[in-house]
Amino acid sequence: MANYYTDNKDLKFHLSHPLMEKIVALKERNFTEKDAFDFAPMDFEDAMDSFDKVLEVVGEICGEIIAPNAEGIDAQGPEVINGHVKYADGTQRNLDALVKAGLMGMSLPRKYGGLNFPIVPYIMAADIVSRADAGFVNIWGLQDCAETINEFASEDQKAQYLPQVAEGATMAMDLTEPDAGSDLQSVQLKATFNETKGTWVLNGVKRFITNGDGDISLVLARSEPGTKDGRGLSMFIHDKKNGGVTVRRIEHKMGIIGSPTCELVFRDAPAELVGDRKMGLIKYVMALMNGARLGIAAQSVGISEAAYREALAYAKERVQFGKAILRFPAVYEMLSTMKAKLDASRSLLYETARFVDIYKTYYHIAEERKLEPDERQEMKTYQKLADFFTPLGKGMSSEFCNQLAYDAVQIHGGSGFMKDYPVERIYRDARITSIYEGTTQLQVVAAIRGVTTGAYLNQIRLYEAERVAPELEFLKRALIIMTDEYEHAVNHVLAVDDTEYTDFHARRMVEMAGYIIMGYLLLIDTNRDREYLKSARTFVKIAKAQVRAHAEFIGSSSIDDLGNYKYQMD
Repeated sequence: MANYYTDNKDLKFHLSHPLMEKIVALKERNFTEKDAFDFAPMDFEDAMDSFDKVLEVVGEICGEIIAPNAEGIDAQGPEVINGHVKYADGTQRNLDALVKAGLMGMSLPRKYGGLNFPIVPYIMAADIVSRADAGFVNIWGLQDCAETINEFASEDQKAQYLPQVAEGATMAMDLTEPDAGSDLQSVQLKATFNETKGTWVLNGVKRFITNGDGDISLVLARSEPGTKDGRGLSMFIHDKKNGGVTVRRIEHKMGIIGSPTCELVFRDAPAELVGDRKMGLIKYVMALMNGARLGIAAQSVGISEAAYREALAYAKERVQFGKAILRFPAVYEMLSTMKAKLDASRSLLYETARFVDIYKTYYHIAEERKLEPDERQEMKTYQKLADFFTPLGKGMSSEFCNQLAYDAVQIHGGSGFMKDYPVERIYRDARITSIYEGTTQLQVVAAIRGVTTGAYLNQIRLYEAERVAPELEFLKRALIIMTDEYEHAVNHVLAVDDTEYTDFHARRMVEMAGYIIMGYLLLIDTNRDREYLKSARTFVKIAKAQVRAHAEFIGSSSIDDLGNYKYQMD
């Protein structure tokens, strides 16, 4: 029987990271819930055993149900009937299986029916589900919207909605509109308080809404009349059972076809205000988007895993000129590069998830009691790391995902262009990862502060200070040289003291930081397990070439060169 967790030793490796002991102790409040809940862990080993068993269930459902359904769902797709979405048959079977197994609300507190899992094992489940069907993870994975409710909603709202999610209610985040995509400050969906009904009502149109007909939706709307920017926006909860929202259409997409991307019409749809007015975009959407971006990073890694496995299997089986194509240098080099980028993406994903875990857990502890000074400082440190690593992880992993999907099709040759092989679907599904929840270019805008403030460099120096085995020092030396090149390039750009010039080189500087950080993470992984040495060596060579190329481009440029790149604007 196929199991997408037990057949991938990389997952257990990352689950056993040394920082997990701290994460679990914080999340479990030093295991104080064991008397109140029968299924609460007694200690760290008990918690890890619980994660392992649940992920094994996820892996089994993915291998036995979700992956076999993927092609049929891609062919059938969802449809609109009487203003609401009907999932493809396979999608409903997938969802039923996961709900029956109790895999909704994985990270929610036990008092709301959740499993109280840290972010790491939840993101690991998303990684596994994405490998099975990248489109389906957009339905199951939107349960992380419940984290926003858990963070910012009232106690009554938490008690009303979070148990529904744990029991299987699907979710959506209704943000974008026909004239407000990346520029969410332009959102115009109108929220007004109806004095007669004693409730807020929503009117307008939302577009490109993933799983737009979900049971519970978080909606960004303009609550302050006469405003035109983000300060006039608030966040609302809409319960599908209360009516007022219809699906105008489902978008016809290139990929992730099983995931219904909807255009929605709101007509006096009843809604509840979340938190404070005017904070919808400034505070709540930022938290919501960071969670979503971490989810897309997990989706990217899962797709990369699927692409690599399909390419490797085909290369072993396909015989040309009397031998398997795996034995040709042009092919085995591609596969080696694919594996290195996959391993690097996964290392960055779980490093980011660990940062998020510690920051978020301290945030919730602070609601229960006053944090000690060292705890508050630690929360701030991990919050900054989470804020800087999230766009870096989403940007790098989604770009690598597209590269791996491309190479997987290439290894299949003409067969990869046909619907007879899964890579055709994987290739189409991969393309969206570098677009939605903020394009790669927008991730660079978010990540560049990590460059200009020195945050990435500081973290790189901390990685550099970690001791590694003598036989791995050659990798560290290469990374130290790259870091010096990166620091010199950044100083060159910042010395010009021109915002447009910094923006022009932002992508190059962020990528340099990303390659170095991923290289260090693979080095640290290799120090724990020599199985990663091949990937580390390969990736460091790739990183060396990329960092040097960017450094040379930056070093040879000046602000006067910008005119050469503006000719298309004339």
